[in-house]
Amino acid sequence: MGTIVTGAGAYANSASLSAAQTGNGQSTNIVDRGGSTGPALVTIVTTVGSTPTCTYLLEVSADGVDWFPGAYADVAAPTTTSVATFAITSATTTRKVMVAGQPWRFLRVTFSANTNVTSTVTVWAY
Repeated sequence: MGTIVTGAGAYANSASLSAAQTGNGQSTNIVDRGGSTGPALVTIVTTVGSTPTCTYLLEVSADGVDWFPGAYADVAAPTTTSVATFAITSATTTRKVMVAGQPWRFLRVTFSANTNVTSTVTVWAY
């Protein structure tokens, strides 16, 4: 698993957690947002085969060792937060807003119960 630090490159605040990742487990990379405490936007783009389903957990960590569910909101309901897993069962683009002011530096996604779903995950951290 690689660690990508935001703040460098052409898109200074963006990082790729996964590119066409299949199966179960953690995202290919984790994001290190440094000392930032602003919001982050997680975008998940899926392509699917027959009978698709995948469960996602947005995990955060202060030290890169101890992980816990991160507080997020759907872009359609930005004031309603959750730390629960969520499932995707179709080819779609899903966006989640990681709540600002939370005590985390590192972010990763854990995929589980994945059947015929390929996920590409990008994060924009501020």
